[in-house]
Amino acid sequence: MERSYKATLQVNKKLIPMNRFVEEFLSHITVGAVTSLRGAEDIKSLRIHQKKGNVEITVNGSEIPLTPFPNDIISNTLVGMVSSLKDVEDIDSIDISVEVQ
Repeated sequence: MERSYKATLQVNKKLIPMNRFVEEFLSHITVGAVTSLRGAEDIKSLRIHQKKGNVEITVNGSEIPLTPFPNDIISNTLVGMVSSLKDVEDIDSIDISVEVQ
């Protein structure tokens, strides 16, 4: 069964509108990256907060601890993805919320 996702994105606490392609892409990339982490199985809700290279991930209400390597690779991936979007300039913080429908 194909999973459906509902995502929101905020950059510097400003809500970024997304078309369906961007929302699905963002959802699949973030869920895919996080499912490889220990303790992040069976994702129903995902919250990612990134500020100045520090990533905080919450899955189904539980915080997932990160070592430096996954922190850096997830942070760099998020900044690279989000910086490509229209109306996004200097990135201080990124907040992503994904709900499985």
